[in-house]
Amino acid sequence: MKKLALILILGASFLNTATAQLSSDPDTYDTDKGELTVYPLNHGTIAFTLNDLTIYVDPFGGAGLFADFDAPDLIFITDIHGDHLNPETLNGLDTENTTFIVPQAVAEQMDQKYHDQLIIMDNDDESLVEDLMVRAVPMYNLPEDEESFHTKGRGNGYVISLAGKTIYISGDTEDIPEMRALEGIDIAFVCMNLPYTMTPEQAADAVIEFGPAIVYPYHYRGQNIEEFKKLVEAGDVSTEVKLKDWYSN
Repeated sequence: MKKLALILILGASFLNTATAQLSSDPDTYDTDKGELTVYPLNHGTIAFTLNDLTIYVDPFGGAGLFADFDAPDLIFITDIHGDHLNPETLNGLDTENTTFIVPQAVAEQMDQKYHDQLIIMDNDDESLVEDLMVRAVPMYNLPEDEESFHTKGRGNGYVISLAGKTIYISGDTEDIPEMRALEGIDIAFVCMNLPYTMTPEQAADAVIEFGPAIVYPYHYRGQNIEEFKKLVEAGDVSTEVKLKDWYSN
């Protein structure tokens, strides 16, 4: 029993060390309209800033995470689950002048006070929002059935084109054909956690196929993202893998 306890302690220490080596600092990219900054915040939560534009994706984890940001101009929500549509976090934010981009299922669960601020998008819809071209893309589990955690058509991934950069937000998905068919993605955020989405191996295989210039593994609680990085780099593609600590908050 003592040996088992020691193994568990050493294992936890190794995991903590590995996590500590990851950076949660923001990254900045040059665009046609200035510097785009990407902030890894929490699990599946991302913030972007570009000049005076502030964007949140799936705000979760409490409003305190956003204390250093301006009020959001846009909020993208991918799905109805509480780590994506989180009323407690939303209610703590200044969203008086915010536009929300959401799927129908999310709109139906949001407080009535937001309804005049919603742009509702179905899979494959396109919309011009704040000079951003937005395309809602499928996100779902395989096989497609009513028992899956994420049924096809309920939630949205998003492809967002702004200032000459094209960003892909996977949402909670497996390595579906629609993701593998993506082209021209500059920055991708790809999920991986079981049993809700996919394994690092599945995610890496999909990334190798659609070949984004940069990929961030996110929504990865409990998964080996270092292995994901090794697999992508072994795939003879030019994709740069950015490992970030999305859980220090």
